[in-house]
Amino acid sequence: MMQVIRETNIFFVRKLKESVRQIAWIISGLMTPLMYILLFSPLLKKITYPAMGTAEVLDMFIPGILVLMAFGSGMGAGWIMVFDLQSGVIERLRVTPASRFAMLMGNVLKDVVTFIVQAILVLIVSSLFGYKIHIIGTLLQLLLLSILTMMVSAWSGSLGLIFKDVGGVASVITSLQLPLTLLAGILLPISFGPKWLQMLAYINPLYYGVEASKKLAEGSIINQSVLMGFIVIVIVTIITLIWSIRVYDKAIS
Repeated sequence: MMQVIRETNIFFVRKLKESVRQIAWIISGLMTPLMYILLFSPLLKKITYPAMGTAEVLDMFIPGILVLMAFGSGMGAGWIMVFDLQSGVIERLRVTPASRFAMLMGNVLKDVVTFIVQAILVLIVSSLFGYKIHIIGTLLQLLLLSILTMMVSAWSGSLGLIFKDVGGVASVITSLQLPLTLLAGILLPISFGPKWLQMLAYINPLYYGVEASKKLAEGSIINQSVLMGFIVIVIVTIITLIWSIRVYDKAIS
């Protein structure tokens, strides 16, 4: 067990250093949620009557944006994996006795740290405009969304190993990204939509993450939506990690 932890730390530090050297990726990932906050959230003020204030809009909007950030932080793993394949990194790893689980988790944990740093910056900026931060709820929110990032990162990285091509990875991720995010109620509440749309949302794991994120942002910790969010996200993440380890074992052998 200690050997796996040491190996995971080695791969994690290596990937983290690579990210620091490519700081433009982190900044670009941060710009998207900030643009949503600055350019899209003002449009939500008049969806109710009387119109909501900026703080009320952010209280409704930020939890979904954090889910979008968690999803986006993990998605890039597929492109990075394809680059590692093409640059010979994976070929060199085939001759190492290191655990494939450690290789997987090193990549995944780097994406989790990236998400947490970006999320904290977004929360700080949002608080300047009136967004209310409930400490315990926010910590649990970040924990839940970190698990979501792990799931997406493991899935995306495994797709990179399977397709070995940026085009293949991009075709799968981009075709799923829009329906998954729209059916999660990230930009607008699913309750605004028709019944058939609400039924489709129930089969989307991101939906439960968004609902739990909203309740935790309110400071509501003991809540059915929070419980369902953790149950669904944790179960799907465990299944994804088991599948990803098998993909790594087969691809790096």
